[in-house]
Amino acid sequence: MGSSISEFAVAVLGIGGTLASALLTQRSADRARARDLEHAKRLQDEEREYAARQAQLEARRTCYAALNAGTRDYITVTTNFLHALQAGEVTEELRSDLDQARRDHRARHAEAQMVLPDEVLAAASTVNRGLGDLYGLLKRLDRGVAEEGESVAAAREDTRRLWDALWRMRHVMRIDLGITTPVEEGRSSDE
Repeated sequence: MGSSISEFAVAVLGIGGTLASALLTQRSADRARARDLEHAKRLQDEEREYAARQAQLEARRTCYAALNAGTRDYITVTTNFLHALQAGEVTEELRSDLDQARRDHRARHAEAQMVLPDEVLAAASTVNRGLGDLYGLLKRLDRGVAEEGESVAAAREDTRRLWDALWRMRHVMRIDLGITTPVEEGRSSDE
């Protein structure tokens, strides 16, 4: 009887070992699958974050390009108006162009205010205020109701300062986009 008990015990242990081995293998496979799923989820989350950051960067880049181009156009229109004012040749078309450039710039600036980070917004607001002041000055000069100290020469100086402010705005935008560093880009004379 002792040998049958030992055979039975060996058989039970063999069956138990086989079952335990299958159970341990299954649990190990389940853990590996869970790790793989977690890793895949982490990769998807990282890819989604990267895509969102890239989309946000592209939206800022598009906004910056539109604001920069619109601002340059507005300053160019004010300069043309100023030259005509100085020559005594202001036409209704030039007045209309000036008003349209102002409306276009205001729309771009309002849109940009919802996208721009604070530092870029501060530079853009400086340019916007300068353009508003210059517009008012040009309109008063055109109507012949200039205030004390307001002249074509003052308008020319305001225009020069606007080009400098535009350069600073563009520089801050380029820094924000990671195109340049604060000390890397020198002042260009492309105005």
